Amino acid sequence: MRRKHPDLPDHHLWEEVARRVKPLRGVKRVAAEPRPAAAAPPPAARAVAPQPFAPAAPRRAASAPPPLTGLDRRMEQRLTRGKAEVESRIDLHGEGVELARVKLLDFLRTQQLAGSRLVLVITGKGASPFSRHTLHGRDHFHAPEREGRLRREVPLWLHEAEFRRHVSGFQPAHPKHGGGGAFYVRLRRLRDDRP
Repeated sequence: MRRKHPDLPDHHLWEEVARRVKPLRGVKRVAAEPRPAAAAPPPAARAVAPQPFAPAAPRRAASAPPPLTGLDRRMEQRLTRGKAEVESRIDLHGEGVELARVKLLDFLRTQQLAGSRLVLVITGKGASPFSRHTLHGRDHFHAPEREGRLRREVPLWLHEAEFRRHVSGFQPAHPKHGGGGAFYVRLRRLRDDRP
């Protein structure tokens, strides 16, 4: 693709780099096009006086969703031991990735509006021979050979701004709730911003 604006300030830098690059064997170097002389500005442009700077009206800052705060130590211990009560669950096992993402976002939004705080997201374990292992530990499920597609995608989605509006933290589920094929998801409390 040829450069459309050779008058840009970095054109001389590109010419210098192009001169110093050693060509690959068997590939002929294409000669650079000569740089055209800078055109004089049209007469009408020279006659216009510069306008004073007027600051734009301040824009309201878009509220970015807060980062995931994770789970407090007590909640994390309860979840690791399988002692926490799950208020609702969604089973995405067998869904296509695009549809699963839409369903998950809708589910989290609905559950947050309903006042739920802890939900279970079932992703499935994948088809690998290692995925059926039932050991439970913090890092056990992060081995790539143990992950199914949704199992890999859901944590990435939960870090996106759209999901962070609803989610405060998550962690792999206890074996009694699906182990390597599910996540506990902690939902944010809705704030009442009315006066």
